[in-house]
Amino acid sequence: MQLDHVGVATDDAAELADLYGELFDAPVAHEEEFDGMRVVFLAFDGSYFELLEPIEDGTIARYLDRNGPGVHHVALRTEDIEGALETVRERGVELVDDEPRPGAWGHDVAFLHPKSTGGVLVEFVEH
Repeated sequence: MQLDHVGVATDDAAELADLYGELFDAPVAHEEEFDGMRVVFLAFDGSYFELLEPIEDGTIARYLDRNGPGVHHVALRTEDIEGALETVRERGVELVDDEPRPGAWGHDVAFLHPKSTGGVLVEFVEH
């Protein structure tokens, strides 16, 4: 597996994209809206920052209400998401998603519960 992206919850993805673009020379690689949020990916060398802005009530809106802006999750790239899920199931890891579901860019994704991963919400992304 490789680091795919770090998801960052924000109230204003455009403003944060401008800031990170200037600070880190990270251009916007992809933008889309789905699942009640606007998603902006900023490109780094082989990985991304994924900026998550709620456009309606949902997971990210609730996260921001509870925690404020900041790192939401860490995503790992895999070529076999089913195999990755089976490996963590065998080790007793609690899952948020028992099966892969559609994510940004049309990739299949699945989340691991932070209770089982040291307090970090981990996402598998199949490429």
